[in-house]
Amino acid sequence: MTNKLDIFTPLTGAIGLKNRIVMAPMTRSRAIGNIPNDLMALYYKQRASAGLIVTEGTAPSPNALGYARIPGVYSQQQINGWKKVTEGVHSENGKIFLQLMHTGRVSHQANLSEGGTTLAPSAISADGDMWTDSLGMQKTDLPREMTREEIKTAITEFAQGAANAVEAGFDGVELHGANGYLIEQFLNPHSNHRTDEYGGSIENRSRFVIEIVKAVIERIGAKKTGIRISPFNTYNGLSPYDETTDTYNYLVEELNKLKILYLHVVETTARKTEEGKLLIRNIREEFNGLLILNGGYSKETAEKALENELADLISFGAIFISNPDLPGKLQNNLALTTPDPKTFYAATESGYIDYN
Repeated sequence: MTNKLDIFTPLTGAIGLKNRIVMAPMTRSRAIGNIPNDLMALYYKQRASAGLIVTEGTAPSPNALGYARIPGVYSQQQINGWKKVTEGVHSENGKIFLQLMHTGRVSHQANLSEGGTTLAPSAISADGDMWTDSLGMQKTDLPREMTREEIKTAITEFAQGAANAVEAGFDGVELHGANGYLIEQFLNPHSNHRTDEYGGSIENRSRFVIEIVKAVIERIGAKKTGIRISPFNTYNGLSPYDETTDTYNYLVEELNKLKILYLHVVETTARKTEEGKLLIRNIREEFNGLLILNGGYSKETAEKALENELADLISFGAIFISNPDLPGKLQNNLALTTPDPKTFYAATESGYIDYN
């Protein structure tokens, strides 16, 4: 008789984790000058009881910054700043992956550093509102359509960002292919009107992310590489499309061939329809690596998902902000503190490192 699997069961194999609880990537906007700092190091160290931490989205190039005060990993100063973060987490026997995020059209020039440009698969605006420290709320920029050369450069930047992350001490990287950012902008035919080899068919729209994954694997290895996806996502100005299921079935099939460590699936929208639920089940059946599910889980629903073998790990988002030792609280059935959304993206310590 096997022991019942729960979220506190260690994970063995390709990566050893002390539990099945993942801290989801969450933008926190504390990287002044886009450089990781001591405040961030303390924030992540406080949450090192997670089996795995995935950092906030981090820019692999100046073009990728998008939001105010998000960190980068393209300069030596940024790498050195991240070293403090990884050392702190590892000192608590934690594991931490860096999420590489290129925001693409979800950007404003005021948030980019000198030399940065808002780029996307096509010159189509996300038509959203975005905070800038210098100009207040602004409409997202109309992006410039990427040339083939700029696409190749972006792929190289992702790969170099992954190598820089390993230099900084990270246990691996997660590519942000979700939430309407650059990778998903290529996947969605409403944001990708290209007529070259990166647009049109499912295979062409998937080419960008597959080439990124291959380039990252070449630099750091498949077992240090994960990716986050969000099928049926409409966040950041994306529109639904009929080929969603076929697109993600194809993409997962190709990613499976590359033997990456994990898929991190944001299933919030997908769960709303039978088609979406079926896709998530198909992903579980077809993908041979680790599957992380994310979507408003509680302790009870997370353990049910693990027990029913729907996932290997469950990621928790905002509740980790206000409960630094979330695993400890869940294991001891302690009351959870509610996070304050007003401080999610502030530039201060308040609502960041002052939760118990």
